[in-house]
Amino acid sequence: MIHNENTNTVQTNVYNIIKNEIVKFNLVPGQKITENKIAEKLSVSRTPVREAFLRLKQEGLIVVYPQRGSFISLIDPEHVEEARYMRATLEIATVELAFDHVSEEMLVKLEENLQKQKNSIAEKRYEDFFEYDQDFHKTIFEACNKLRVWDYMQGMMFNLNRIRMLSLASNYHWETLLLQHEQIIDSMRNNERDQARQIMTDHMGLQSIDFAKFMQEYPQYFYTASVGERSLW
Repeated sequence: MIHNENTNTVQTNVYNIIKNEIVKFNLVPGQKITENKIAEKLSVSRTPVREAFLRLKQEGLIVVYPQRGSFISLIDPEHVEEARYMRATLEIATVELAFDHVSEEMLVKLEENLQKQKNSIAEKRYEDFFEYDQDFHKTIFEACNKLRVWDYMQGMMFNLNRIRMLSLASNYHWETLLLQHEQIIDSMRNNERDQARQIMTDHMGLQSIDFAKFMQEYPQYFYTASVGERSLW
């Protein structure tokens, strides 16, 4: 519910809420979505919802069919692979670069974040874990003065993030992710650059494993060129 905010802020908030609902699989691929229902749910007028729909359509998260309506887009495997490649390349390069910027402040920040990850996993709060995981990696980019690179990368991540969220919701790799994050911190403390690179490489490799599993387990969520945007509705 959104109240007492200026027009631009309301539009941005509505956009962020819908996008988060899509990434977190509260709105699933192929699901029909209407401006009226979203406006009613958020207690806003249709105008900011319409603007949010336009932005999400431009980003490929919503598709519109004449006489049918608006739907949450299916996940494009090619887009996922491009995002996975970009993320792996940048994350591995940045964790290496971080060794030129290691500070006690950064390590403490990572360790505090790791404890929050552990707490969220213990309480099975996978959506919180996703956010802490994001913050963990963002902290490394920040330490290297590469926040603009991080922000640019996030613009390509929405389909891959849907895979990551589905993975966490399925209880895949929680303990492995925690262990790898801990090992990355230890490698930085011990100045083991090659070790950190290998751990991050393995860490990024989990995305490919999950992607292949979900293509088989949830084919209804994915777009394929052979059948196009399947009619789930």
